[in-house]
Amino acid sequence: MEQAYVYLLANRRHGTLYAGVTSDLVRRVHQHRTSVTAGFSARYRTTQLVWFETTPSILAAIAREKQLKNWKRAWKVALIEAANPTWRDLYPRLLG
Repeated sequence: MEQAYVYLLANRRHGTLYAGVTSDLVRRVHQHRTSVTAGFSARYRTTQLVWFETTPSILAAIAREKQLKNWKRAWKVALIEAANPTWRDLYPRLLG
């Protein structure tokens, strides 16, 4: 089974949030950071990886993303702050 990821990006602490899903987290976050495609993430500069979760399959990741997108903002903030209270950018740690 291929693992997949659900992630939240932000443009700053308590700023705009973006939820996404991918099978290659490093590649996908790099695409957001370099604004490869026009869209929400490029428009609002949501480039800081502030939270992510590993799932056992892309279908599980998609289901979790849909769940998160239906959550209230306060719940998403609480989710981030439970794992990353300072909202540090987690992307550099993924790179090693």
